[in-house]
Amino acid sequence: MMPITALVLSIFLSAFACADVPVYDESADAAVLVAQALGKAKTDNKQLLIVFGANWCSDCKMLDGEFKKPALKALLDAHYVIVKVDVSRFNKNLDIVKPYGDVIKKGIPSIVIATPANQLVYATNGGELADARKMGEAGVAAFFQKLAAKKS
Repeated sequence: MMPITALVLSIFLSAFACADVPVYDESADAAVLVAQALGKAKTDNKQLLIVFGANWCSDCKMLDGEFKKPALKALLDAHYVIVKVDVSRFNKNLDIVKPYGDVIKKGIPSIVIATPANQLVYATNGGELADARKMGEAGVAAFFQKLAAKKS
């Protein structure tokens, strides 16, 4: 009986530890990351996709997980250079947010799509991704497929 209990506990602790893996680099210089991503977007002839979020945000973590799934990853990689910006408790890197409007006002995660010249193309001003968990895998995929289709 003890080995089964130990196995279950081990699986639970592993899952819990994985769930707490930070997806946003809280110590990163967001201005430098965005500048680098804009340079890569220009070189690669792609648009810039900025994801504003925070490590405490379950919807942000879910969206990050969806970005790593093969079908969505392929779609995003074909169209965008992606950079993640930590906004903490809506009090960090606001200088990066501001040029694109108040895209985090209705929640995070929020995204901005910009040209390589940093001209705004799209922003989630209505909190479109703030309930990413409720959207589920299919809803998130459909959202980004629709955006990519507009670009083409």
